[in-house]
Amino acid sequence: MPGGAFLLNSGGGMADYGGGLTVPVVVTCLMAASGGLIFGYDIGISGGVSEMESFLEKFFPGLLKRTAHANKDVYCTYNNQALTAFTSSLYAFGMVGTLLASRVTRRLGRQVIMLVGGSLFLAGALVNAAAANVAMLIVGRMLLGLGLGFSGQATPVYLAEVAPPRWRGGFISAFPLFISVGYLVANLINYGTSRIPGWGWRLSLGLAAVPAAVMVAGAAFIPDTPSSLVLRGRHDDARAALQRVRGKGVDIGAEFADILAAAEHARRNEEGAFRRILRREYRPYLVMAVAFPVFLNLTGVAVTAFFSPILFRTVGFESDAALMGAVILGVMNIGGILASGFAMDRYGRKLLFMIGGALMFTCQVTMASIIGSHLGNGSKMPKGYAVAVLIATFVFSASFSWSWGALYWTIPGEIYPVEVRSAGQGAAVALNLGLNFLQAQLFLAMLCCFKYGAFLFYASWLVVMTAFALAFVPETKGVPLESMGHVFARHWYWGRFVKEQNKFGDEST
Repeated sequence: MPGGAFLLNSGGGMADYGGGLTVPVVVTCLMAASGGLIFGYDIGISGGVSEMESFLEKFFPGLLKRTAHANKDVYCTYNNQALTAFTSSLYAFGMVGTLLASRVTRRLGRQVIMLVGGSLFLAGALVNAAAANVAMLIVGRMLLGLGLGFSGQATPVYLAEVAPPRWRGGFISAFPLFISVGYLVANLINYGTSRIPGWGWRLSLGLAAVPAAVMVAGAAFIPDTPSSLVLRGRHDDARAALQRVRGKGVDIGAEFADILAAAEHARRNEEGAFRRILRREYRPYLVMAVAFPVFLNLTGVAVTAFFSPILFRTVGFESDAALMGAVILGVMNIGGILASGFAMDRYGRKLLFMIGGALMFTCQVTMASIIGSHLGNGSKMPKGYAVAVLIATFVFSASFSWSWGALYWTIPGEIYPVEVRSAGQGAAVALNLGLNFLQAQLFLAMLCCFKYGAFLFYASWLVVMTAFALAFVPETKGVPLESMGHVFARHWYWGRFVKEQNKFGDEST
C-alpha cells in the first residue's frame, strides 16, 4: 500500500501499517523537534559571546588585555580555563540532567520530560542575562545544562516512537535541523548585539529564553507517545494518541497491537533498564550507545562550532568577519541537514557515512596543512590562505551535518528495544554531553599545545569511525522500531549476540 509501513509478523510475513504522511504527525513531530533550537542556540551564543569585548571586559579582563598585546604564540592567545568553563559547565550539568531524565522518563513520560527541560532552560537563560559575576554565570549555565539534558534524552526517542517508519529518518533529522537553525539564529544575533556597547552580551544570552519558550509551548500541545502511555498502563490514552498522530479514519489496529506486544515483552522481562542493557544479548545496543557519542566528538565538530569565531580570529580575521564566518557556518549546517533528511530514507544511512567521512577527512587534513605552513609565532595568516581555511571549515560543517550530525540522533533514537530505550538514549546523550564538556574545556589548551596537529588528530579518528560505521552499523532504512531486533540478529557480527526472534520474545526455530 502506498504510504504504508511494514513489519515482520510472527509468521514471517509482512504486516501492513495503515496511515502515512498526515498533517497531525508532521505538526506533532515538528513541535517536538523544536527542542533542538535550545541546543543550537546555546552552541552559537557561547562562542560568539566569548568574543565580545564588553563581555570579556566585565568577566575576563585579564584575557582581554592579553589579546590586545598578543605578539607571541597565536595558538595560545585564547587559552583561558575560566573562559572555557563558561562554555563547558553547561555540558557537565547536561550529562547530569540526562541521567536524571533517564531514571524518571518511564514513570513520567516523554512529554513531561520535554516540558521540564524547556522550563529549566528558560530559567537558565534569564539568570545568565542578569548575571553580575562569574558565579552567577555558572549557575545560569547549570540550569541551561539540566534543561539540555532533559530535552536531549526525551526528544529523539519521542520522534522515533511517533514518526511513521517509512519517514522516520527524515522526522528524527528535524531535531538536528532545529539545532542548526538555532545555531544560525544565535550567530546572527551575536553579529548584531556585538555592536551594542556595554550590554549586547546580555541580550544575546537572554534571548535564549525565546527557543526555550517555543519548546515549552510545543511540548504542552502534543500528546505523549503511544509506547510511553502503554508502558504506564494507559491503553485508552495510547490508542487515542496513536489515532491522533496517524489521522482520523486510519486503521491503527496492527500498529497498536505491536506496541502492546512490545510493552508486554518489556514487562515480562522487568529489570532495571541500565542493568538490562549490560546483558550479553543487548551488547550491540550498548556498543552503539557508547560508540556514537565518542565518534561524534572525535569528528572535531564540537570545537569547531563552539570556538569558530575564535578560530577565525586566530587565522587572521577581525571580530566582525569572524562572527559573520560563524553565521555562514550555520547556513552550511542547515544545508547539510536538509540534504541528509532527504537522502537517508531514500538511499540509506551507510552512504551518508561514507560521503561525510571522506569529505571531513579531506577538510581536516587541508586545514592542518594550511595552518601548519602559514601560521606561526606572532604572525597572522595571509588573507588568501585564511579564506581557504574558512572554505574548508564550511565544507567540513556541511559534511558533518550530512553524516554524523544527522545520524547521531537518528540511529541511536531508532535502534533500541523498548525495554532499554530510555537507558540507551540516556546513556548516549549523557556521554555526548560529558565529552562536550571535556572538549570545550580542553580544546584551547590542546590547540596551544598541539597547534595544527590538533586537526590531524581528528582526521585520523575520522578514518576509524567511518570504517566502524560501514562494518558494524546495520542499515535501518524503513525498518519499524518493533522489528529492529531482526536487523541486528541477521548482522554478520551482532548476530552472535542477538537471537533471531519472532514477534517480541520467542526464539525462532
